[in-house]
Amino acid sequence: MGILSGKKGLILGVANNKSIAWGIARAARREGATLGFNFLGEQMEKRVRPLAESLGAEIVAPMDVSDDASIDAFFDKVKMEWGELDFVVHSIAFANKDALRDRFSITSREDFHLALDVSSYSFIACAQRAAPMMKEGGSLLTMTYLGAERAVPGYGVMGVAKAALEASTRYLAQDLGVDGIRVNSVSAGPIRTLAASAVGDFRKLMDKSARGSMLKHNVTQEEVGNTSVYLLSDLASGVTGEVHYVDAGFHIGAGDPGIPD
Repeated sequence: MGILSGKKGLILGVANNKSIAWGIARAARREGATLGFNFLGEQMEKRVRPLAESLGAEIVAPMDVSDDASIDAFFDKVKMEWGELDFVVHSIAFANKDALRDRFSITSREDFHLALDVSSYSFIACAQRAAPMMKEGGSLLTMTYLGAERAVPGYGVMGVAKAALEASTRYLAQDLGVDGIRVNSVSAGPIRTLAASAVGDFRKLMDKSARGSMLKHNVTQEEVGNTSVYLLSDLASGVTGEVHYVDAGFHIGAGDPGIPD
């Protein structure tokens, strides 16, 4: 019997088997959860569906978080298939590559809106649809990064989007707490994912993170997955509104997270 036995949850944002969301999905399934997944477009479906099916997923359906009708259709399917929902993992973020590589001061209005909409507002939008299906003890979890509170070279507008995401976590926790629903964020250290490839000099960032962490290594998918499963489970029934760091202790160090020369 795992700590998520009998629970049904959504894993949103798996892109491939390197995704942080995939590490969480494997841990959740190991602990007994029944899972559902989303994908964006036919190309992504070709990657996501085989992974989801390997974990016995009961729902694998399209959802574009920038389109309200698409979000409605996805959660309508969840309601029709399951009726109730125990948890949601939101691991979705996007910004134009040029907006990350250019100087932050020249960020366009369009690029700012896109990053904030997909990376931050989408968590609120999903919470709106998920919360009515949750009974007391439900859990919402999203993925953030240290760039939300420190200026990390190459992270740019995504850092602003993640700061908004962390603030949204706190306000959702306040709003949904009266319904017994918990809302938390996991701030993971750098992991080689498809999304991370858009960050300039990411390899150097990983090297500095490993050297500057208390444990002298970078974290893995599995480590983020294990911590996430705890936050989704009843073991964390007294935890909400938190940003939980899984970065081998890097965030408590004195050094800055910038890319070394």
